Amino acid sequence: MSAIDKPQINAKIVYFGKLIRSIIAEEFNAHIEYLDDQKSFRYYFDNQSLLSIPDIILIEVDDNPNCFEQVRYIKENPFFQGLIIVLLGVKENKDWRREALDLKVNDYYTYPFPLEDFCERLNFLVKFKLIKPKLMELAQQTEQVYQVPVSKRIFDVIVSGLALLFLFPLFLVVALIIRLESKGKVIYKSKRVGAGYKIFDFYKFRSMRQDADQMLSSMSDLNQYASEGDSKTGKTAFVKFKNDPRITKFGAFLRKTSIDELPQLMNVFIGDMSLVGNRPLPLYEAEQLTTNEWSTRFLGPAGLTGLWQISKRGQKDMSERERKELDNYYANNYSVLLDLKIILKTIPALIQKEKV
Repeated sequence: MSAIDKPQINAKIVYFGKLIRSIIAEEFNAHIEYLDDQKSFRYYFDNQSLLSIPDIILIEVDDNPNCFEQVRYIKENPFFQGLIIVLLGVKENKDWRREALDLKVNDYYTYPFPLEDFCERLNFLVKFKLIKPKLMELAQQTEQVYQVPVSKRIFDVIVSGLALLFLFPLFLVVALIIRLESKGKVIYKSKRVGAGYKIFDFYKFRSMRQDADQMLSSMSDLNQYASEGDSKTGKTAFVKFKNDPRITKFGAFLRKTSIDELPQLMNVFIGDMSLVGNRPLPLYEAEQLTTNEWSTRFLGPAGLTGLWQISKRGQKDMSERERKELDNYYANNYSVLLDLKIILKTIPALIQKEKV
């Protein structure tokens, strides 16, 4: 059967098991990631972010003594609420079906079954039970809480517009060198969370290899904040790597001089950010800061530079808690005078001593 003729499943799928894996792989046109054992199962789900959560997990019951333990693990984690769970078997077992029913899995199939009907069922479940990211809900709840002061917005538009015009020749030179050094887009675009949990496209000159995002999960031991993770989950709110192996040679220069950050002037000009504020965070970092203690940082403007940049940026003794406290302080105390002080102190802070 050609790829065109195969049933299409419009979802990201994770598959656990081996008995009928080859059949599923051959018969369906879908993005499927395969897990082989309990260790890989736990590792996979312990390292998911809002951007990487799958839509469906297919779990084989036969030869899998951990099957229902796996279902409970998923069900008990609020982060995976809405994940579609479908169990697959090769022999009928009433006890297994009863336990699956008690656990309220989305469906249970015993092979052989009509593959087209199975595909249609999965697409139906995806359509009505897609995961709703927490940050999207928070954005709707808080979007009216923060408004950029008119004076601050006027200042941002004038300064960022003039800067973009003045720096345009530099942008062209940097873009040319990036393209000559390595394949990939000149501008790196990622989703970031700013004021009021607003999610927007964040721009930087690409300073890393093209496959940098795929390398992220294997680099947790290099995280500068790894020792400060949550005692229960082990996760940290911030991710910053020492001697990041993903950075290109020219990318290291761009980062050392902070030239890689200049495209964010466009974010400032269109209103996603301000010149001064708290740094907008990647979704996997922002999802760790939704408690009352630390969510205050999102009630202030997202900025190109801020207190963190002029305080201890690039220093080893800048702890995760210090960054959070600086962000909260700025959100509660920002003013035109404070913004001017931060801008004046930003230039000497641009040259970093550490490769982070």
